[in-house]
Amino acid sequence: MRIAIVYTSITGNTEELALLLCEQFKKNVDDIFLYRIEQFPLHTLENFDAIVIGTYTWGNGDIPIEMEQIFQAIAKRERKNLVTGIFGTGDRFYPYFCGAVDRFKDVLNNSTDLAVTLKVELLPQELDLNRCMKFVNIISERVQMKHQLNVYS
Repeated sequence: MRIAIVYTSITGNTEELALLLCEQFKKNVDDIFLYRIEQFPLHTLENFDAIVIGTYTWGNGDIPIEMEQIFQAIAKRERKNLVTGIFGTGDRFYPYFCGAVDRFKDVLNNSTDLAVTLKVELLPQELDLNRCMKFVNIISERVQMKHQLNVYS
């Protein structure tokens, strides 16, 4: 099972969440890769069983400019065999709390096998740990289910 976590972070909150999720994945996944968006080669999307995307929200619920390429790459080509998850951090003070997560969710739902979403208020806290574990388990189980279906097909 090969899973990539691809994220961007401006304040460090989304990076902290990406690191937390990565540690959770390491408990039951051998091949987990963590990339800042600037380091992720888009042409390798097909090399993973799952892609987990992490983003902050910019402006009025917008996707940050550095995430546009991966957003467009996923939107332009259907990859229903690719399991995906989207997570993000935000501040409920703003009217579009984690709006970039919602925008990614729509594209991922249409173009991939979207398994789960996760929104966290600001910096991940202890009370978010169970939600993070559930997020990781849902993605891991979906990938395992797909592998079993492929083996028996």
